[in-house]
Amino acid sequence: MPADARAQGPDLRTGPGRLLVTLYGVFTVGAASRSVYQLSTRFDEAPLAYVLSALAALVYAFITVSLVRGGETARRFALAACGAELVGVLTVGTWTLVEPSAFPDATVWSDYGMGYLFFPLVLPVTGLLWLRRARSAPDGAPDGGGTPGNASGSRT
Repeated sequence: MPADARAQGPDLRTGPGRLLVTLYGVFTVGAASRSVYQLSTRFDEAPLAYVLSALAALVYAFITVSLVRGGETARRFALAACGAELVGVLTVGTWTLVEPSAFPDATVWSDYGMGYLFFPLVLPVTGLLWLRRARSAPDGAPDGGGTPGNASGSRT
């Protein structure tokens, strides 16, 4: 593999990464369109739920773009975003069970994503696992094959 390709890190758009890109893309469109409709037509009915759905859409979009962009920096951003997404799903999921009156209408993450067949809970876990695995380049070089001890990423 050429040094330039290794320096960019693994391609997150191949193998299971391609499925993740597709699923995150679908969830981006679904959550965004739902939240735009709800925010513009029914905001006063359940503002917290609709804003949280819009936030979920933004997280999904960020992860989708990071996965498509590829490279080590994008992988790290996607890893952090998947972690934040998992925290959001667990927090909102628990909140909707403990205090259902706070959510007169469901969010994407309500009841841990039960309305979406628990995909909102499984997706970040799968993303975290894939992104941690994708840290190594195909040739086994850590962190995409950068030069050890060269934190800046520039070639010496």
